[in-house]
Amino acid sequence: MKRPSSSRSQPKSLPQTLPGRRSASQSPPSEISGLAGWFQLRTLGYTLTGLWAAIAATAVAADLGIVDLLERQGQTLFFEMRGPVIPPSDVVILAIDEASLTQQQFYQADPERYSALEPIQTWPWKRAAYATAINRIMDAGARAIAFDIIFSTPSSYGPEDDAVFSEALQNHADRVVLASQYTDVATPQGVTTQYVQSIADFQPSGLLTGFINFYLEPDGRIHRFGEQFVTELIRNAPPFQVEAYELLSHNTQSFAVATLDVSQHVALSNSNSIFFYGPSQTFEQIPFWYVLDDDSWTNALQSGAYFKDKIVVVGSVAAVHQDFHAAPFSKTWFYPQAMAGVEIQANAIATLLQNRSITEAIPQAPVRGILVLVLLIGAGWVIGRPRQALNRWLVAMGLAIAWGGIGYVAFIHGRTIIPTTVPIVAIALSGFSQLVTGVAKDQRSKQQLREALRRHVTSPVIQEILNEQEGFQDLIQERQKALAGTLLSGRYQIVKVLGAGGFSETYIAEDILRPGKPRCVVKQLRVLRENPKAHEFAHRLFTTEAETLERLGQHDRIPLLLASFEEAQQFYLVQQFISGHLLSHELLPHRVFSEADVIVMLYEILQILDFVHQHGIIHRDLKPANLIRRDIDARLVMIDFGVAKRITTQLANMEQDAKFTIAVGTPGYMPPEQLAGKPRYNSDIYALGVIGIEAVTGQPASAFPPDPETGLMPWQSSAPQLTKEFTALLARMVEPDPTLRFSTAKAVQETLQTLPTYPEEAIRFVTAQAPTPSTVPQDNLASEAEAEAQADVNTAALPNDWYDTTIASNENAQISDFSDDTAFLE
Repeated sequence: MKRPSSSRSQPKSLPQTLPGRRSASQSPPSEISGLAGWFQLRTLGYTLTGLWAAIAATAVAADLGIVDLLERQGQTLFFEMRGPVIPPSDVVILAIDEASLTQQQFYQADPERYSALEPIQTWPWKRAAYATAINRIMDAGARAIAFDIIFSTPSSYGPEDDAVFSEALQNHADRVVLASQYTDVATPQGVTTQYVQSIADFQPSGLLTGFINFYLEPDGRIHRFGEQFVTELIRNAPPFQVEAYELLSHNTQSFAVATLDVSQHVALSNSNSIFFYGPSQTFEQIPFWYVLDDDSWTNALQSGAYFKDKIVVVGSVAAVHQDFHAAPFSKTWFYPQAMAGVEIQANAIATLLQNRSITEAIPQAPVRGILVLVLLIGAGWVIGRPRQALNRWLVAMGLAIAWGGIGYVAFIHGRTIIPTTVPIVAIALSGFSQLVTGVAKDQRSKQQLREALRRHVTSPVIQEILNEQEGFQDLIQERQKALAGTLLSGRYQIVKVLGAGGFSETYIAEDILRPGKPRCVVKQLRVLRENPKAHEFAHRLFTTEAETLERLGQHDRIPLLLASFEEAQQFYLVQQFISGHLLSHELLPHRVFSEADVIVMLYEILQILDFVHQHGIIHRDLKPANLIRRDIDARLVMIDFGVAKRITTQLANMEQDAKFTIAVGTPGYMPPEQLAGKPRYNSDIYALGVIGIEAVTGQPASAFPPDPETGLMPWQSSAPQLTKEFTALLARMVEPDPTLRFSTAKAVQETLQTLPTYPEEAIRFVTAQAPTPSTVPQDNLASEAEAEAQADVNTAALPNDWYDTTIASNENAQISDFSDDTAFLE
């Protein structure tokens, strides 16, 4: 008779090792390369940090243009962060502005009334206008007047016009400055630089001229005094012109220095950068026509009293003349309005006047490079301290901001330039490198974690992690799909994975050789040894344990062993389903059971325990998670006798160099002798007593840690409702000294029967004959799987002599009816 075809996919044969399995001594090449890659990524961050430090320090020491570009951009930002400040009141600008250039309309409308405006009808103006300005301003008591204008050609209005201007210059030669300029001129030999100044008629004895050139820094802005222009001119000149330029530089001075000289102020410092007071129109500007018009001169300028003791700078601010330049506060994002040349000259003059020039803290570039190197090495060490990549980035940003603040204070308040922008960039790059490499390292670690989780995806602890992490939840489905349909022993086809622990993995399977394909629980024991002798020993242990489980399954409240087999050097047990819920689901926090209910529970478990002990077995891991309330009759069923644990323990103990005894059990439920690796039958009674205490107190065993000196659990004050007889019974069950504890489960049962609160009717019910064990449809498989997995989680390791130095020394006698647990070959 043919078996009906199934819509399920054909069974897969079990691989030599189930997915995710490998020998404990093996390290796959991918894992080794992963560790190497992780180390490389970790060191790459530090390498890049050192590289940025070296690059930055070298660039600063070599005084590269990129360094000056970044630093000058930073200084511009510092100025604009500071904002405008009040300039000195004794420096004013006599501005050739749009209003002055349009005064012709007034003169043309009434020439007689506005006759004073006749010299400025058209541009270029008559030089008589400048003569009038000189005479009026200087007669009013001004310290100096400086013209940011070059009179390099005779006046287009004739010699008489030049004569008027020349006479005014001669009358006030010691307090007037005229502008000169270095300008590029195309010659047959190429482009050369020439020094252009006013015509000889305008250079009377004692009159000073000053060049108006400024050096454009790599950022395209003016930052330093005019002297820097000459320095750069000589530095970049062809060799045959260097001597001529040097000689010329000795006989010339900048416009700002010349103005300070004629105003009888000493220029205390002009060695470096200009202190910019603010954007365009920061310095007060007087329209030029005010000086010519009598009404304006009398009213607006108080007949010239306004100019007393002032330095007057004359120059154009009109857009038509295009004399505008980039500088701090000029042509930037925050200050897009351009600054006129005469305004830059006013800033330079005021800087020298108030001794506010900004100097380099360390003029020598190599020394600056060493400073930057030391700074960045220290910053790199600080950045590398945090373990998280994001924290390293945040630390780097904090250090960059801090150093920027130090640079700002030094520049604005100390008027001192220290390397700022380049170190900030290097620190930021170091932080970014640490962030990128850290993220890459985290991704690699996450992938390695993913691979590790995939190998143990069925563990309840691992599944809890996966359920909380969205990025890993697909591993559960992958594991289910990988094992679904796998055929074990040619008979048991895996349907799903229930759970896993450190010693075993549990599946739901169908017995395809039986009618109806009934389901069963298959447990794979994780006993992996490459040593053939160890495997042979494990095989003998497994056979013995399987025979023991088969005998125990004769009890109606212990799962029936259906089969046991070995396949692909792995060991498997097949057991019946138990549908129900864990006792741990009943022992909830703060839920206190009545004394009678706890007596019934203990009596019921003691019945099973007595049966187990009569077969020479110590459970070793009795706890609420290993007891199931069966759905069919509400009876308690004892599960998980720790076969895999015991086999693994004995394999570990057979190693000749073993220095520790592995204690099988769960902390909190193990008595001292079991912790020492020397369990007795009444070790299970200790665990049962702890369960009883949890029930009557509503608190977990961890709430009552044993006293370090006596070993006693201080639980009595948490259960004042108990009778003194039952309190004494529980106290004796959890007695740390095994010689003072109940010796057998039968002895505990007999004592329970003598209690005044002994519920005889309830006990009679639980001791009634139970139905014959049978395989029932599994509706609540998670509970048993959870119990199986939890049972595999906790073990403890203690030195071999722990027991002898603590408990054994206090024992006065051995209990004769305690025999060795031959199933474990201890």
